[in-house]
Order: sequence, then structure tokens, then C-alpha cells
Amino acid sequence: MTQRLVLASNNAGKLKEFAQLLAPIGFELHPQGEFDVPEAEEPFGTFVENALAKARHAARLTGLPALADDSGVCVNALGGAPGVYSARYAGEPKSDARNNDKLIADLAAHADKSAYYYCVLVYVRHADDPQPVIADGVWRGEIVDTARGEGGFGYDPYFLLADLGKTAAELASGEKNAISHRGQALRALVGKLR
Repeated sequence: MTQRLVLASNNAGKLKEFAQLLAPIGFELHPQGEFDVPEAEEPFGTFVENALAKARHAARLTGLPALADDSGVCVNALGGAPGVYSARYAGEPKSDARNNDKLIADLAAHADKSAYYYCVLVYVRHADDPQPVIADGVWRGEIVDTARGEGGFGYDPYFLLADLGKTAAELASGEKNAISHRGQALRALVGKLR
């Protein structure tokens, strides 16, 4: 028997990736937009608090179990910035190009270009679930100052995986999903939900 689950996002890429891993364990995933759920506020300074707020919001408005993620790129020389502010690093409206330009400019004076993507996933059975299921993943790399690759989104064209000699945007989607922060977190979550 399959159980309906709302994804606290309307991102088609996330929906596809998450649905593929959750279907074999009995979950039928639906984007929150299917239920006219507006985006939740993300007022917190940590990934886990923002993901929990998004999951509770979607569960409350749909009456279904919900899954939410919060993720971003954290740059060591910048004290972990942009971090939870990755999507809005250069301000509103959201713009990958402006965010990347700001990141490259902010890093210009630093020799240390090491960075990592971080993702936390939160699953709640209902809006007031006292025991949310939480999983996370970390993907280490470094920031380069010239974009490479056509795939991915966000900071991917600037996120170099030194051991592969490629940026995240140069990876095929299957290869990326197998090693990315989001893929790691999702596999850990699936393990906990089994």
C-alpha cells in the first residue's frame, strides 16, 4: 500500500529525485503546489530549523505527512556563509547569477576556497509530530572563480570536486545524485524510514 507524502517544495528536480528513492518503500510524493500550499517562511539561522518549519507548514495545510529539505553552500573562509542564506545571498529577488557573482567577489581576497554543500531533510508524520525523522548529508569541494558546466543549478558551476576534476554542473544528473549532499541525505532518510 502506498502512502501519500507532500514535498514542501515545488522544485521539479527535487520532486523527481526524491520520488525515485521513496517509491520503492511505499511513498507517493506530491509537490506542495498541488495543494495550493504557499512557500513557508524560513526565519531561522539553522538548516534543521528551517526544514522543520517547512515540513510542519506543508503537513498542517494538507493533512498529509510531509518532507522538507533545507540546503546550501558553506564556505570556510567566509565563516560558513552563505549557508542558510544561499538562495538569497545577493538579496531579493532570488538570482543564481547575482548570488554567484557575490560569492566570487567575497572570496577574492581569500586563499582558502574550500567549501561544502550541506543538506538536511525532515520528515513529519503530521504537523505536530514530536519525533520528526531527520537526516543530513555533506558534499565537500572548493569554489572556483570561473563557471564550468551546463547542468545543475545554484552554485553548481562554481563548485569544484577536485577528486573528479569537474564542477557539480559538469556531472550527469545520475552521477550527481549518487554523491551529492542531497542524495546522501535522502538515502540516509530512506534507511531510517524503512
